[in-house]
Amino acid sequence: MEFLLCVFGVLLVFEGTPWFLSPQGMKKVLRQLTALPEGSLRMMGFCLMMTGLLLVFLAVG
Repeated sequence: MEFLLCVFGVLLVFEGTPWFLSPQGMKKVLRQLTALPEGSLRMMGFCLMMTGLLLVFLAVG
């Protein structure tokens, strides 16, 4: 559980960094994302999940 909390904390640091460094830029990115079709967003989400799983597999195995 301690490791999971550590990983979650690091994730929040990485997720928060762009918002801290460039809030205007992040707003622009979000506006652009809302213009994308749902299929593209699903594919992007799938690719991100698979990349994450691959990184976990490589780190553990």
